[in-house]
Amino acid sequence: MAGKLMDLKAAAALVPDGATISIGGFTTQRHPMAFIYELIRLGRRDLYLFGHSPGGDWDILIGAGCVKRVELAYEADEAFNTVGPRWRRAVERSEIEWEDYSNFSMVARFTAGAMGIPFMPVRSLLGSDLIRQETLTPEQRFADPRTSPRKLHVMDSPFNPLDRVVLVPAIHTEFAVLHVQKATDQGTVRIEGQTFADVQQAMCADVVIVTAEEIVEDDVLRAEPERNPIPSLAVNHVCRVPYGAHPYAVFNYYDYDPLQLKEYHESAKDDAAYRRYLDRYVVGVKDQVGYLEAIGGSARLESLKAKPPFGYRPDLKRRV
Repeated sequence: MAGKLMDLKAAAALVPDGATISIGGFTTQRHPMAFIYELIRLGRRDLYLFGHSPGGDWDILIGAGCVKRVELAYEADEAFNTVGPRWRRAVERSEIEWEDYSNFSMVARFTAGAMGIPFMPVRSLLGSDLIRQETLTPEQRFADPRTSPRKLHVMDSPFNPLDRVVLVPAIHTEFAVLHVQKATDQGTVRIEGQTFADVQQAMCADVVIVTAEEIVEDDVLRAEPERNPIPSLAVNHVCRVPYGAHPYAVFNYYDYDPLQLKEYHESAKDDAAYRRYLDRYVVGVKDQVGYLEAIGGSARLESLKAKPPFGYRPDLKRRV
C-alpha cells in the first residue's frame, strides 16, 4: 500500500496487551469503532485507557475484558445511558482500576502532554470532591511507571499567595486512535465539525493510527491547509474504513444509529445478553464488512446518511 496506508486488521495488531491508549471522539460522535471491534477480536487484555468523554467505545472494550485501568472524566452515551452499563458493572465488581477527573482537567492533561510540559494548572477542580477522593492506591500507582505518582497537586500561586490552582499531570500514551472524515495516504488529516480533544490526544502519543471514511489526494486537503488540524508528520498509519464509527455519528457523513445504540444498552445491562450481542456483532463476524451486514446492511446505513447542509440527519427518529 502507498504511503502510510495500512489494513485495519494489521493496524489493530500493532497494539499489544497492556498498551496505554487514547481513543478519539466524544460520547456519540466519531469513535473508531471498527478499530475497537478488531481489538476485541484479537482478544487484547490489560489495556490502559485515558479519555475525557468516552462512550460505548470504552464500554464495549471494558465489557469484553480488554481493559485493566482507566483515567477519565465520565463514560456514557448521552441520552441512551447516563453511565455505561459495562463500565458501571466493572466498577461495582472491582474488575477494573480507575481514577476520575473532571472533563476539563482531562483535556488539560492531554494538552500538557501535547505541549511537552509535565503538568497543567486548572481552577475547575477547586471546591470539588475530586480533589479529596482518590481511587488508585499508592501501590497501584507505583506498580506502573506510566501512572502519575500523584493524582494532582493543590498549591498557592507563586505570583499571588491569595490565589490557588490545581496542577494535573500530563498524559503521554503509546497509542492514539482517531476516526476522521478524510485523510491522505501520507497522513494529512481533515476533521470536519468539532475536533473535541483529538488533536491534543494525537500530539501526546507515540503512535497515531487514523481510520478515515475517505482517502483523498494530498492536493485536495492542501488546498485548505488551515482545515487540517493534525500534521502528517504526527500520523503513523492510516486505514480506509467507511462507516468506521458506526453506531456513532460522523459529521457530514452519517448520524448515529439509535436502533443499534438502544440494542447495545439494553443488552449490556445483562451479562448473558451482552455476550450474545458480542457474538452477533463483533466476535461472531469476520470484519467490518460482516459487522455492517449484521446491523442491517445498506438499507440501515442509507437511513443514517447526513443531509446537506445540516451535516446530520434532521428527520432521524432519535427516540426508539
